[in-house]
Amino acid sequence: MKGSNKGSAFFVFIVLLGSICGSLIGDLLGSNIKMLSFLKSVYSIGMNKPLFLDLKVISLSFAINFNINLMSIIGIIVAIILYRKF
Repeated sequence: MKGSNKGSAFFVFIVLLGSICGSLIGDLLGSNIKMLSFLKSVYSIGMNKPLFLDLKVISLSFAINFNINLMSIIGIIVAIILYRKF
């Protein structure tokens, strides 16, 4: 496997970059080409309300939400393929 000498932080960076690029391309194509408007559909995965933890000295809140569309998934797949190839 060619990508085994690279760190896992680099892999996460490449996957996030592929997701962001795919999402941007999907938004651009969906906005400008009427037949591709389905590419703008976003599906949210995550917590609707943040989780709060109040310890009187410090107050913490935690929330995570992923907005995924078809092109971001394709961007992730392309990023993984490129990571393994190079």
